[in-house]
Amino acid sequence: MSGVTHSTTPSADVVLPCLDEAAALPWVLQRVPAGWRAVVVDNGSTDGSADLARSLGATVVHEPRRGFGAACHAGLLAATADFVCFCDCDASLDPGLLPALLAVVRDGTADLVLGRRRPQGAGAWPPHARAGNLALARMVRRRTGLPLHDLGPMRVARRTMLLGLGLTDRRSGYPLEMVVRAADAGWRVAETDVPYLPRTGASKVTGTWRGTWRAVRDMRAVLRAPAVVREGAAR
Repeated sequence: MSGVTHSTTPSADVVLPCLDEAAALPWVLQRVPAGWRAVVVDNGSTDGSADLARSLGATVVHEPRRGFGAACHAGLLAATADFVCFCDCDASLDPGLLPALLAVVRDGTADLVLGRRRPQGAGAWPPHARAGNLALARMVRRRTGLPLHDLGPMRVARRTMLLGLGLTDRRSGYPLEMVVRAADAGWRVAETDVPYLPRTGASKVTGTWRGTWRAVRDMRAVLRAPAVVREGAAR
């Protein structure tokens, strides 16, 4: 039974950027922890994803501007819980793992926790996408000093702190910008292993070499940007 709730005071909000993910939504939403709210951000789906998500109990937000970052940020702005989680909506990551990540933030060990993807089975992570991620991880380590190995989409932080970062990227660079600005603000950033499953359907970003190259280009632009530390971003 799905743990999706419409409660006005959920334990956490789970932001799920969505573009034509009807095939994966039932599996994903069923695994949202009980008492948590699923915020599905529809980014222009044509397969009925929004209606399906709503019928399964999720809160649906419509973001007409195309872009992974646009969808993620719309979900952040719609969140109301103290803790906000991000997770892909393609069944490659299990939202049921999020409580373990949230616990690290709640107990004060870290301010931002990332899920380090560990591929499970053939096809879970295409070679070109993995190579691009490894290259970016090295650049992030040089830029921030953080000992990170992955820039995975599963992550948890406090809502007010995330809003304080003033994130501006609305494309593929959004997850990286979050990490870079968090580092510049003095956040404690940690990562923990999570299983990475073969996704349902084709990736809109890293499913091809061209898509991967565009994502890497967006992220390199984030890395070249000067450090920005906004007042109140760090605790």
